[in-house]
Amino acid sequence: MNIISSKDNALVKHINKLLKSSKYRKENKSFVAEGLRVCFDAYLSEAEIEAVVYTERAFEKNRDLLSQIISVSNKKYIVTESVFSALSDTKTPQGVLCIIKTLDKSTLFDTIKNGGKFLALDNIQDPSNLGTILRTAEAVGINAVVLSRDCCDIYSPKVVRGSMGAVFRLNYLICNSVAQFISEQNGVKSYAAVVDSGAKKVNEIVFDSPCIVCIGNEGNGLKQSTIDACDENITIPMPGRAESLNASVAAGILMWEMVK
Repeated sequence: MNIISSKDNALVKHINKLLKSSKYRKENKSFVAEGLRVCFDAYLSEAEIEAVVYTERAFEKNRDLLSQIISVSNKKYIVTESVFSALSDTKTPQGVLCIIKTLDKSTLFDTIKNGGKFLALDNIQDPSNLGTILRTAEAVGINAVVLSRDCCDIYSPKVVRGSMGAVFRLNYLICNSVAQFISEQNGVKSYAAVVDSGAKKVNEIVFDSPCIVCIGNEGNGLKQSTIDACDENITIPMPGRAESLNASVAAGILMWEMVK
């Protein structure tokens, strides 16, 4: 097999576009997962792997795991270390990445009334926050995540890496509007997470299933339309001097309270 050594190679250009452009990912219905662990998670989750791209050194170091990934991939490519470094989105590249078809992981939300605890994300913009939230949601047992269409791309490299494989396993739905989605869920209790001393403290809530907790944008919080659509406002009590919490930290606390 020929080793790709030019950064002008068509495959290299394709991968770079997938890494940098949400629009290009949507048009091609594929995204990039980098790193052995994330790629192996894709393999274990039976995601459709279009191509595996790796260096010779990475193969020698991780022959057993990488061979399993290669065995289910449609194509495989070996690249030089310098080419892989140009492709990598990390400071210390492991020499392994996969091109993966976008996933159809949407749960059947028409059955939401049958039970489950759901998280709705309204205009979350930081990919690191989104990745951490997805990872935490899977870890604590949230049934599914709803994302407004104006959230950052769930397939961006930082989200995929930060989710530690949760993006392959967690059910999710992308909707035009969280407020509209909430309004359509008759019989499902919905909560708006706000910074408001007048809201009910989250540790005083009994989260019966089914329910949805909504979390808003890092800087501006929930949209007013989303707050208005929810049944009740809740807040995280903060007796310290901090006025707010990072979105992913707040989401982690809220999800823990939902499932405990």
